[in-house]
Amino acid sequence: MAITVNIYYTGAPGRAQAFAREMTESGVTADIRAEAGNLRYEYFLPMDDENTVLLIDSWKDQASLDAHHASPMMGRIATLREKYDLHMRVERYMSDDTSPAADSRFIRA
Repeated sequence: MAITVNIYYTGAPGRAQAFAREMTESGVTADIRAEAGNLRYEYFLPMDDENTVLLIDSWKDQASLDAHHASPMMGRIATLREKYDLHMRVERYMSDDTSPAADSRFIRA
């Protein structure tokens, strides 16, 4: 069962976006995406909060997430978080691989 973690990074104006940009341009994002078990690692900008960036971080299972947390990547992330003085709010979700047929009428593929 996949685990998805939504991390909301918030800071002073422009800081969260600068953090996400440096994560991407420095190659950290690509390195995380290449880790075993990573399913998704993407940043999004909430339309109603210009001081926040949302990271959707998804992993195959808890073992993959634990390996990521034990990797040198976490030090690189923490260093950049400190550089931009960001605060975090975290939501954690477990995937539900079932999709009720009734839901399909609301989904436009």
